[in-house]
Amino acid sequence: MKNTFSILLLALLIGACQNPNEEVKEKQKTEIKDDVVYLASWNDGTTKHAIIDFVEKTTTKGSPDFIPVKDRIATFDNDGNLWSEQPLYFQFLFAADRVKQMANDHPEWQEEQPFKAILEGDYHTALAGGTKSLLEIVMASHSGLTTEEFDANVKEWLATAKHPKTGMHYNEMIYQPMVELLEYLRANDYKTFIVSGGGIDFMRVWVEEAYGIPPYQVVGSSGKVAYKIDDAGEPQLVKQSELNFIDDKEGKPVGIHQHIGKRPIIASGNSDGDYQMLEWTTSADGYPRLGLLLHHTDSVREFAYDRESHIGRLNKGLDDAGKMGWLVIDMKEDWNTVYEGK
Repeated sequence: MKNTFSILLLALLIGACQNPNEEVKEKQKTEIKDDVVYLASWNDGTTKHAIIDFVEKTTTKGSPDFIPVKDRIATFDNDGNLWSEQPLYFQFLFAADRVKQMANDHPEWQEEQPFKAILEGDYHTALAGGTKSLLEIVMASHSGLTTEEFDANVKEWLATAKHPKTGMHYNEMIYQPMVELLEYLRANDYKTFIVSGGGIDFMRVWVEEAYGIPPYQVVGSSGKVAYKIDDAGEPQLVKQSELNFIDDKEGKPVGIHQHIGKRPIIASGNSDGDYQMLEWTTSADGYPRLGLLLHHTDSVREFAYDRESHIGRLNKGLDDAGKMGWLVIDMKEDWNTVYEGK
């Protein structure tokens, strides 16, 4: 009997010690979900509250909309959604600078389009050939390098090149509100992925520092890579001048399937190039889903563009957002900050 009483007393004491800890855990959980901490650059309004409400209902145990942690996947386009993209995609500007650096080794480019136009600074003419011209420029400027050499080139370019309008380094033109959204989602056990038409190797160099997203959670367009042994007998991966996969439009759901293997709960983009990703995400049965479209409405702090833009055109998505149930983020109205400190 004495032993039984001792065991009961010990159990009560342990329980008494555990209860405050449980309260602390609940308090910490509440603080983690505090929108003031994680969405400080978002103005208090319907958009911010809609995001918070969705996250809370999908992560609160006992909620009819609760989603297990293993299924909490959020995908984000990069260009124009996590960082700026005007007046030209930043990776194209990197490729153009590479063409200029390589010109001495390619005298034929002085007369060969689209390289001739690049060397003359006439980007409009260089891109007149559409996707074909763009791919020529990217493949020529990215291939022939080992993956380590390519990474070093990207890092050097980001450290030195500056945007023609803002004078900022390109990786300073990251959207602070979107960084906060990524952090908020991860604090609530969502896994955040980039799914972009941009080059997967180009993005993987810098996205972890910029967004907290590791390289293995990046899905993007890619060229082929070959395994080779160099003259010193060392194994290398060398970038080839052949396209492997374009992760844009219909390619985005395919890329998600191939790289991630689960349909997202949240998908975020800013252009019609993201339409199929949002459509595929939000049309799924079962769990609640959220589609986000960033609308560039701020010509003062960033750029205002949508239906007629040559970069990041948002036309069909803007028309269909209402019927599809997608949340449109108005940059001018919903954000009190665009870039960190600005």
